[in-house]
Amino acid sequence: MKNNLSKILNIFIAVIAVIGAFLFINIFMTDEGDTAALSGSVGSIVTFSTILLYFAIGATLLLSLFSLFTNPENLKKTLLGVAALGVVLVFAYFLADSNAVLDTQGKVLVGGEAGASSNQWVGTGIWYSVCLGLVASLFFVYDLVKGLIKS
Repeated sequence: MKNNLSKILNIFIAVIAVIGAFLFINIFMTDEGDTAALSGSVGSIVTFSTILLYFAIGATLLLSLFSLFTNPENLKKTLLGVAALGVVLVFAYFLADSNAVLDTQGKVLVGGEAGASSNQWVGTGIWYSVCLGLVASLFFVYDLVKGLIKS
């Protein structure tokens, strides 16, 4: 079964490579003066690449979820990690403010009025990064001290 799956995947990869090579060569064979044809040939390879990207994202998500649900121990660890990140996000949300955003002349920017939710979420993102950086630094120092004590 594993050998057959390997052959099928190799054929699938070869087909994708041939299609990609054909689309790439099609761009070079298009006359540079004909912008509509050039735009069409470039658009086709961009569409193909976008489809491949979506396929890769979908396959990654499906296989990750399948792996999580088949191994309950990893699912517990993942949910605990997601819960910890959620707690840090809530903490960062309450640290952030929604004050007005001013430009260099002291005028309020468009969309940056006091109380705007975008101000609150931008501040949350900044504080979230700071909090995660602090936690990472603490773990780094802890691991460093633990390593020094062991040796």
